Amino acid sequence: MKVVNLKQAILQAWKERWSDYQWAINMKRFFPRGATWDILNLAEALLEQAMIGPSPNPLILSYLKYAISSQMVSYSTVLTAISKFDDFSRDLCVQSLLEIMDMFCDRLSCHGKAEECISLCRALLSALTWLLRCAAFYAEKVKEPLEQAAAENQLKMCLERLEKMLSSTKNRALIHIAKLEETSSWSTVEQSLVKLGENLNNLGSSPLRSQADDCVSLIKSIPTMLSVHSEQLNKTGFPTVHAVVLLEGTMNLTGETQPLVEQLMMVKRMQRIPSPLFVLEIWKACFVGLIECPEGTEELKWTAFTFLKMPQVLVKLKKYPQGDKDFTEDVNCAFEFLLKLTPLLDKADQRCNCNCMSLLLQECSKQGLLSEANMNNLIDKRAADKENSPSLKSAENANIQPNPGLILRAEPTVTNILKTMDADHSKSPEGLLGVLGHMLSGKSLDLLLAAAAATGKLKSFARKFVKLNEFTKQITGEISKSGPVRALLFDISFLMLCHVAQTYGSEVILSDSNPPGEVPFFETWMLTCMPEEGKILNPDHPCFRPDSTKVESLVALLNNSSEMKLVQMKWHEVCLSISAAILEILNAWENGVLTFESIQKITDNIKGKVCSMAVCAVAWLVAHVRMLGLDEREKSLQMIRQLATPLYGENTLQFYNERVVIMSSILEHMCADVLQQTATQIKFPSTGMDTIPYWNLLPPKKPIKEVLTSVFTKVLEKGWVDSRSIHIFDTLLHMGGVYWFCNNLVKELLKETRKEHTLRAVELLYAIFCLDMQQLTLTLLGHILPNLLTDSSKWHTLMDPPGKALAKLSVWCALSSYSSHSKVQASARQKKRHREDIEDYISLFPLDDTQPSKLMRLLSSNEEDSNILSSPNRSMSSSLSASQLHTVSMRDPLNRVLANLFLLISSILGAKTAGTHTQFVQWFMEECVECLEQGSRGSILQFMPFTMVSELVKVSTMSSPKIVLAITDLSLPLGRRVAAKAIAAL
Repeated sequence: MKVVNLKQAILQAWKERWSDYQWAINMKRFFPRGATWDILNLAEALLEQAMIGPSPNPLILSYLKYAISSQMVSYSTVLTAISKFDDFSRDLCVQSLLEIMDMFCDRLSCHGKAEECISLCRALLSALTWLLRCAAFYAEKVKEPLEQAAAENQLKMCLERLEKMLSSTKNRALIHIAKLEETSSWSTVEQSLVKLGENLNNLGSSPLRSQADDCVSLIKSIPTMLSVHSEQLNKTGFPTVHAVVLLEGTMNLTGETQPLVEQLMMVKRMQRIPSPLFVLEIWKACFVGLIECPEGTEELKWTAFTFLKMPQVLVKLKKYPQGDKDFTEDVNCAFEFLLKLTPLLDKADQRCNCNCMSLLLQECSKQGLLSEANMNNLIDKRAADKENSPSLKSAENANIQPNPGLILRAEPTVTNILKTMDADHSKSPEGLLGVLGHMLSGKSLDLLLAAAAATGKLKSFARKFVKLNEFTKQITGEISKSGPVRALLFDISFLMLCHVAQTYGSEVILSDSNPPGEVPFFETWMLTCMPEEGKILNPDHPCFRPDSTKVESLVALLNNSSEMKLVQMKWHEVCLSISAAILEILNAWENGVLTFESIQKITDNIKGKVCSMAVCAVAWLVAHVRMLGLDEREKSLQMIRQLATPLYGENTLQFYNERVVIMSSILEHMCADVLQQTATQIKFPSTGMDTIPYWNLLPPKKPIKEVLTSVFTKVLEKGWVDSRSIHIFDTLLHMGGVYWFCNNLVKELLKETRKEHTLRAVELLYAIFCLDMQQLTLTLLGHILPNLLTDSSKWHTLMDPPGKALAKLSVWCALSSYSSHSKVQASARQKKRHREDIEDYISLFPLDDTQPSKLMRLLSSNEEDSNILSSPNRSMSSSLSASQLHTVSMRDPLNRVLANLFLLISSILGAKTAGTHTQFVQWFMEECVECLEQGSRGSILQFMPFTMVSELVKVSTMSSPKIVLAITDLSLPLGRRVAAKAIAAL
């Protein structure tokens, strides 16, 4: 007989009482056209017929069970059909539906197309909503005394099924995908949860109630199932935080706080550091810096960093979401821990000659990081502790004012000086001169500069002095009385700016906002004429060769007059002409036209009134000496000596001694390189300021590779990086270049064989790489890793533990660089470094898919089926990744390097041969998952080809639903399909 439709077929089977297998055979005979049962909606048709009466039809139900067992119908259609039944008052029907769910709910799977997997996710979400509605219905019925026992029994059955369904992480992951796929359905779930919650109040505190609460909390955890990370609780020291803080305090006092805050948060997240220990490590590093920094300017810088800048950094850290914890409590807890480190605090107090802890606590309290009560409690504890410590007040340091107190007082002074400098200079130049003179005395200038640098005001401070220096160009109608004042204003502003440039770097002074064609004199002079480390000047450059008539008149003035005239002098012109004048004078001396006495008179004239002239003269002489042969240098060096010796006469201008102190320090910095190269010694007058800190640290006659390995070994033994080592690493990075530096440090890491050593090495290397994270990351991911992974002779070096450690380091560097590379401007320290050793990434990794990149050729040489990898028409799908759908720019070198690294990883996973390099790739991916924040949109995993997910799931350690959710971009429909397919097949 020919059957018209399903319903008739089912009814006929029921009338004739076919057995289940007989029914299945006949069904296949009736519908031979190859239409799938899901398209015909078999499951729904069977349920509809079975659920007509008050109790279900057992025969038709047996057909459905047979269809499920023999996989005639898919799980998703069965679940969808069940969720359409809504007459919960028919207890027996509901029971039979729950029993059907029991058949497969704890072992759902789907090996079909991605679309089928997504419909399984949706069906699960519908089933969850249905179970919740069912539970809410019975929880409400419990109120009715007659129905209570039956309703409780039904509710118990519902809750058991809910628990069974939700206890599987796989099911929760599939529901997670469905929630993103259909947000409206998830809001229905939330409404059902509210309703169930209201009805549960009828239950009192029965075991049913607690079971229901468990189910509710499991459902509520689904949206956040990725963001739960445990913290490291078995460690107390975190060398990376320590080193990042030391690096910043030693090298980047003027830097903005936000990048430092983001970098610290990155480290905290990647290493899962508990908040109190994180804050403790920051303070430990500050105290260590205070204790070990060289005396003089560096000491003031560290003090400003600790007492002014670090509290500001913590204020910004406080704004980051802390979960349910209170950040002020963490700060308090960190200080409690710090109090236990008595020797560290005592040593810092001894160095600073005051109670550092107490001052720091007051500063933190002012910034709202500590409550008043906690502050007082901590201050009292430290005071009690100090009674037992060795006495600090000796006779000689009793009258020395402690630096922390001075720095904290200098900070408001900076603001006042900035206001004073804003006034109109022409109205009372004498008053302004008084303020400046006061700034020059003792260590006032360095205190003010350190306070300004730590609070981010140094740039505006420098701008004001550049403006003042420009103001002194105005000489119209000048009378003899105001000549010296103008000369002093020019001189003091010039010396201060040189000092700032040498102490904090010249970029503090440069401004982006100059009107076109109007670059201030000092900026021009600094860029073209001022010697700095790593800057080679040409003494014959046009900037040193101004108008010859001006030069002649200056030479005549210097040679003939008994002292410099001050009225109507154009000081900026004098400073630009002095280099050519010195050349003339040198030539005259060399040729015997001038005697040594005449030279003395000339140099006295140069340095006697306005010290800036001596600075400009020496700047040119330094460039000149570099170009001379050994036997030709004598007279030039002698002239530098003459200019560096201060003049002690009556007839000098006001504040001469204070100005000479700054001049000597400037000249010493300028001459340091040349004097070392020419093996000359010049005695600069001892100024009470320190000689150049951290200068010339490399041991002579030792190859730089040996220096690098020995310093790294020392640091590794010690377990933390000190500021001297940071400076050595920076010098080596500068000398050897990025590739040399990175390659040799990675080799050192791969030599380590003990697990705890390799982990410590990674923490320290990451911190060392912070010297220039962007460039070192490009080299590590773009050159060093691909070489290790594609050269089978190097695979043995990637064994565990060093290989695992390298994977960790690579992920940390990739994440840090990626999160900051769009925002970060290279600091001046990094700009000085040449970029020549990073080869052009465009040729390494071409943009279009038509030409196989160098990397792909490398890969194909290791592959049997090389034609697949490097053929120009390599199917786009094998390399399609989320980043392309988000249209991330591939012109950016870092994006390019990441995209290629993931292509390489993908091909290693899919290769026919496995080895340590395959293991390395797994560690790399595991670390990516470990370090990720919730939702990988915008993280480095967006560069991973979608096809890689199914390869990764085959690896035992990666085959978990949570990992699949973590590595796919669920904000994209394609990402959700890939994830659903991978999870459903687990």
